[in-house]
Amino acid sequence: MFRRALWFTTGVAAGVWATTKVNRALDKLTPESLALQAADRAVLAGRRVKHFALDVRDGMAHREAALKDALGLTSGPEPRALPGARPHLVVVETDRPHHSLTRKEDH
Repeated sequence: MFRRALWFTTGVAAGVWATTKVNRALDKLTPESLALQAADRAVLAGRRVKHFALDVRDGMAHREAALKDALGLTSGPEPRALPGARPHLVVVETDRPHHSLTRKEDH
């Protein structure tokens, strides 16, 4: 009698466990669940692509700095204005009609 009760209890437990597993698997296959899983994976893929792009950009900046150092391009003179550049015209309001435009030289 004790053996029958043991096997009956074991069968009931196995049935409950199997039913629970099957129901969980079926819940994962519903359209809503599949859509959520796809959205989560898309967000994760987007984050990975973003981090990859940032890593590439950082690597490019470091490599560019190393190349500039190797070629001696980091400590050069400041860029100057081109010779013969035209001065800017500045509108100045005055009482005299012929002197409304004055020249301003770049320094």
